[in-house]
Amino acid sequence: MPIYMYKAVTKTGVVVRNKVESSSRQNLIKSLKSSNLLPISIEQVSYRSKNAPKKQKKNVTDIQEIMKNVNTTQLGNNKTTLSTKEKVNLYFAKTEKITQRDIVVFTQNFYLLKKANFNNIHALDTIIKSTENLSFRGILEDILAGVEAGENMYTTMEYYENVFPYIYINMIKVGELSGSLTNSLEQAVKYLDETEALRKKIKAILVPNIIQFVLLLVMLVVGTLVAIPAIQGIFDELGTQEELPAITLWFADFLDNVMLYWYIPTMIIIAIVAGILFYIHTPKGKYNFHYFKYKMPIFGELIFALDFSRFLKAMLLNLKNGMRIQDSIEVSKNVIKNYVMLSIIETSINNILTGSSWIEPIEKAALAKPMVTEMLKIGMQTDLTEMMEKLVEYMEIDIDNILTKIMKVLPQVVYAIVGAVLIFFVLVVLVPCVQVYMGRFLFSAYGV
Repeated sequence: MPIYMYKAVTKTGVVVRNKVESSSRQNLIKSLKSSNLLPISIEQVSYRSKNAPKKQKKNVTDIQEIMKNVNTTQLGNNKTTLSTKEKVNLYFAKTEKITQRDIVVFTQNFYLLKKANFNNIHALDTIIKSTENLSFRGILEDILAGVEAGENMYTTMEYYENVFPYIYINMIKVGELSGSLTNSLEQAVKYLDETEALRKKIKAILVPNIIQFVLLLVMLVVGTLVAIPAIQGIFDELGTQEELPAITLWFADFLDNVMLYWYIPTMIIIAIVAGILFYIHTPKGKYNFHYFKYKMPIFGELIFALDFSRFLKAMLLNLKNGMRIQDSIEVSKNVIKNYVMLSIIETSINNILTGSSWIEPIEKAALAKPMVTEMLKIGMQTDLTEMMEKLVEYMEIDIDNILTKIMKVLPQVVYAIVGAVLIFFVLVVLVPCVQVYMGRFLFSAYGV
């Protein structure tokens, strides 16, 4: 059984070193983490023969026993205790959040090393040594341990779906299963960059307008609850016959009722949200929800184009590696999460098995543009791989055009919503304030 020398950090900040036996590097990492030890480094030092005399194994789950037998060193110049600053730094190092940037840098570095003909183990080991984020380093060490044990990278990544995006994991899966991991990594880098660029564009439009929208709502509510009663008090005190605008009185009553019976709208909202969540977690509800994603205003066309383009790129990659059409479709479907798209792909696979056209389900779904299906039909009659290369280029241009259209329409929609709230604010709050400022109610109070 292999013998490993590990170095890890305990909860109290103590660095521990020990030599233990373990069936694999991955099992040792899991054992250390279950014992609240954060692995820093693990090196295999030897392999024990079955016939060699065995020493008593150390129980890595018993931290107290470890602390009695290991060679320990304290962080920070061999101090017996850590300073507050050192404890804080160690805490943040162990709980550091894994960001999108960490994944992008890892993917870029891994792609460059693969291009330089590094094998997976060598590439991962090299990247781990330069990874500063301890949380992310631990995940990469798990992945490395899996690869050393003969597993694929994506197998371990699936345990960290909260870190790696679903599409990203399946891009790696397609690359490993098709033998083109380098090309898949290139696509993954591009996917992450495009996703981040799109997120920043949408954020730049939405965030300022959402802030304006929220501020207007706050001003509307506060103005109605504070300014309107004050104005009404002035009217009542002077005995004027002037009245506040009907819309102002209605909204003030509405807010009073909401505050008085707040639990009713709260329960209604909770019931609606719970009902929707329950429905979309049923098979039919999830399918309808995914169909809505493809048909929703503004973003629906873009979501479908991105999914279909990703599927075509994966399929093209598999075809270039000599896969049959059926096998390439079967593997490529892993990059898709939308149930509607998956049902179309499954129907295409069934059509191939029955001798029918695999393009027919795509055409019948009426989600892809006619030019896409026509190019696929021509590709089946000529050279599918060559035609799909042109189709992927067309899809990229089409996605850029859709994005340009969204960036023009989205601000107009947001401005319209903010404008409607602003008009309502003027009618409810500002008009009564102007009415008081003009002093017209004084004439009515004195019978003029």
